Amino acid sequence: MARFIDELKRTHRCGDLRATDVGKEVILFGWVASYRDHGGCVFFDLRDREGITQIVFDPTIEGHPLAKDAYALAQSVRTEWVIGVRGIVTSRGGNKNPKLPTGDIEIRAVELTVFNKSDTPPFEIQDEIDTGEEKRLQYRYLDLRRAPLQKALKVRHRINQTVRGYFDSEGFLELETPFMVKYTPGGARNFLVPSRMNAGKFYALAESPQLFKQLYMVAGFDRYFQIVKCFRDEALRVDRQPEFTQIDVEMSFVNQDDIFRTMEGLIFKIWKDVAGIDLLAKYPSGRFPQLPFEESMAKYGNDKPDLRFDMQHNDVTDLVIEHVGGGIPFFKDIAEKFASGKYRKDLPAEIVKAMRVPAEHAAKLSRAELDKLEDFVKGMGSKGLARAKIDATGGWAQSPLGKTVTPELRAAINERAGAKEGDLLFFQFGKEAVVQTVMANLRVHLAKKLGLIPDTGHGGKFELLWVINPPLFEYDEDTNKWAAAHHAFTRPHDECVDMLDTDPGKVLCYRYDLVLNGFEIGGGSIRLHDPEIQAKVFRALGIEDEEAREKFGFLLDALRFGAPPHGGIAVGMDRLAMLLSGSQSLRDVIPFPKTQKGTDQMTDAPNRVDAQQLKELHIRIVEPAAAAAAAPAAPAAPTT
Repeated sequence: MARFIDELKRTHRCGDLRATDVGKEVILFGWVASYRDHGGCVFFDLRDREGITQIVFDPTIEGHPLAKDAYALAQSVRTEWVIGVRGIVTSRGGNKNPKLPTGDIEIRAVELTVFNKSDTPPFEIQDEIDTGEEKRLQYRYLDLRRAPLQKALKVRHRINQTVRGYFDSEGFLELETPFMVKYTPGGARNFLVPSRMNAGKFYALAESPQLFKQLYMVAGFDRYFQIVKCFRDEALRVDRQPEFTQIDVEMSFVNQDDIFRTMEGLIFKIWKDVAGIDLLAKYPSGRFPQLPFEESMAKYGNDKPDLRFDMQHNDVTDLVIEHVGGGIPFFKDIAEKFASGKYRKDLPAEIVKAMRVPAEHAAKLSRAELDKLEDFVKGMGSKGLARAKIDATGGWAQSPLGKTVTPELRAAINERAGAKEGDLLFFQFGKEAVVQTVMANLRVHLAKKLGLIPDTGHGGKFELLWVINPPLFEYDEDTNKWAAAHHAFTRPHDECVDMLDTDPGKVLCYRYDLVLNGFEIGGGSIRLHDPEIQAKVFRALGIEDEEAREKFGFLLDALRFGAPPHGGIAVGMDRLAMLLSGSQSLRDVIPFPKTQKGTDQMTDAPNRVDAQQLKELHIRIVEPAAAAAAAPAAPAAPTT
């Protein structure tokens, strides 16, 4: 081994060599991806992070006396052994492999060393495997040898480098913020870290650098960015992890459009440098479209619409009210509640939505598939899925709604939805939050079923947009109070300031989300730097001065010492890498991710700690009743 490491240095990686290299003597290191003994010659596929090269061991190579020893050693080698090879690049002639970038050549080995042997892996190290994710996460270091995951992490690396280069060229400083911080309410649930030196007190792991990057602006650093780890103790899903990375940005003396232009420049550069795609072909102005929050909710049911396909929603609540239900009992109930004044018309508790599926797509859906959609929506809390097929006269066929609906309401809904013969209409009605969620998810579900978008990945299409002008507050029905929709330091529109005291639900703000193919990849806001307006926002949230000082005192103090106008944004690095690489989930672009239960299959974290550690932290564990009954008694640590 010493000869290879000390004397024979690697000359190329396993994906580098081409036909133009024929005749060169090369040295490669890597893992044996496959082994074939053809009798008289042994063939390896040698793999490293850059690709695969075929190695041939032939003991009869003239002029290379070590080739015979290499051949003898090669016969004992097996897959996933780590080896070093010295050899001559040779053309494969008529046996070229068009599936490999290195398929025109092979290496005739003249010297071989084994750096390390390998046990038989628990699964094959191949691009496509059937092994369950739980097993692959348990042996993550083996899973990471597979080309798709290595490709995804290389995409992530290139994004990192592009981000740093771009922001440096734009005059930003890369500055750090602390991970262990004071817990402040709002946003996601924090992980808590007990302090051994301050008994009974806790740090929170920062869910974002929000407050600290604002303090950088007060300190005069003007333009800040950071590629930073954040932590949120919340329910997991395909695009969420308990620890994640974001590209964090803050700027002084800017308005919303200044931030948009800066981030658009970053996205254009990432796509060009990392994916080789010039977004100017799609967005010749260099700008992304902007969609008001209210319009996004009306057309798509959420604030992160996938614009790779159409099938917009149509809110027909006003038509239902105008026609007093139009002969449909469920619609009539909603209409009568409005007529009785039970609902505020500017804050409807129940709505009716219709979505049109064009005839060319509707024809692909069998009756059985349509019936299965009923189960799909019920899984999201809906009571069912009403539908109607438009006949030649504009009537609603194959639907119980068609039996009772008045011609006037039917015609009005058809006109609004643009429904024509052969089209399908799907309806949802009831509580607004449920209707929006169901219709938003149904839209995407149907698009995948109909082949309008792929199940995973981008399918070669990238639709970016800004969703703007959302409400500053959202009403919490559990507490019967207004809550900050984003955070309490978001600047309201100037024309809405007077409504903070009188009608908080109508206050719009300078908050924005950057959306890509139905995923929110970034979000931010223009911050409040005026203490008087900040106090009004707190009052609207029911936060008195004393409580505000207790929770946010250090920031409020800072804002009194010459805080400049400022705003910022955070872009999810993991989501960006997932979408740009075409990966199926965040776990494919995070080297060592957690499962959907927040566990690490490889290291078995989180795990229990011993009683002495708990004692030092002044913590006692209260076991759930079932676990306590089954577990043996353990010495308790004192509490504080």
